[in-house]
Amino acid sequence: MEHDFSLTDSAAARINQLRAGEAKPGLQFRVSVKGGGCSGFQYEFLLDDAPAAATDTVVEKDGARVIIDDVSIGLLAGSVLDYTEDLSQAGFAIKNPNATAKCGCGNSFSVAL
Repeated sequence: MEHDFSLTDSAAARINQLRAGEAKPGLQFRVSVKGGGCSGFQYEFLLDDAPAAATDTVVEKDGARVIIDDVSIGLLAGSVLDYTEDLSQAGFAIKNPNATAKCGCGNSFSVAL
């Protein structure tokens, strides 16, 4: 099943930087959606060494790999993972067309069910 999740060039570059800076080789970048946050769901970004499961979605760009579990991908379909840096903050952000509301800090969101 095609879920159309993508990465920007800056997100791919930052994932590659993070992985290169780790002492442990083979770390995977994971994106997931967890219940909670002030709007109902929140994004989680994690580096770990667990291999992708058969049911996971793997998205690759410029050598960067993102693994998304089968439950989270349904809430992330059509989304874009970006990485931005400015004077006040730096971090990953997801542009999610499924989100119907989000909190002020952008870390949590809700969807119409």
